[in-house]
Amino acid sequence: MNKTFRGKHALIIGAGQNIGRRIAQEWARRGARVAVADIGKDAAEETAETLRTMGAESIALHCDVLDEDSVLATIDGAESAFGPLDIHMNNAGILSGGNPEDIPLGAWQQMFDVNLFGMVRANNVIVPRMIERGGGHIVNTASFAGLYPFAASRVHYAASKAAVLSMSENLALYLMQFGIKVSCLCPGPVMTSSTQGMKHFSEDYVMRAPGSHLFVKTQQETATVLSDGMEQGRIVIPTHDELWATLEEVAKDPDGFIKKKHEEFLAGDPGKPGITQDVIDSINE
Repeated sequence: MNKTFRGKHALIIGAGQNIGRRIAQEWARRGARVAVADIGKDAAEETAETLRTMGAESIALHCDVLDEDSVLATIDGAESAFGPLDIHMNNAGILSGGNPEDIPLGAWQQMFDVNLFGMVRANNVIVPRMIERGGGHIVNTASFAGLYPFAASRVHYAASKAAVLSMSENLALYLMQFGIKVSCLCPGPVMTSSTQGMKHFSEDYVMRAPGSHLFVKTQQETATVLSDGMEQGRIVIPTHDELWATLEEVAKDPDGFIKKKHEEFLAGDPGKPGITQDVIDSINE
């Protein structure tokens, strides 16, 4: 029996589109009641409606992760609708790019305020409640960009995601004593629309990617990998198993790995992953 999701109450902040929406659908398929929150209330409602058409219980909530009161109201709203949360996911985030010398301090501050402190605001509410109840599962979304060096074209984003990973791992270590699980989803290249409309602080810069040895995954593959990993009790959950070999390489020779990435870039390889037509077609499914 699926004990992770069946009959459980879940909230996903950042589920109005893309990976968050697919995760909400996957959790609903596995038997969870899912509250869907997003900065765009209409987008959240669209996701919630897809869940209801599947026969699942779902509500839509507006959430601004920059606003403590909004985050609190979102969590309270989800618990008022379904009862105490068994699963809470922090998936809201932003992305921008450019050469480091062109990224202003304000962009750094905004990146951390959304990608890291947006999670902190929510966790500061949900962690004490889960400790009091003696159980629960917290999920945070990081990125390959926070796990090893390649994202020289978005250093501020990579730094924020590295912070999310560290926070998640140490939170998992602390919360084990209370029977609370923590998982950190680490997406590699995934087909989404998140790069559309992203802000660019440099002209004609090259968007460096995690590696040409990788292939782009679909959003559904990402949702399945995360959900399976949660059922297995995993903490760090990457979308691509190739990550582990890369991390071994980095651990053996960090300086050499960075130099290799530099040499690959000079040779015309920015690390762009491969992509199949099936993956391209999946964005419109």
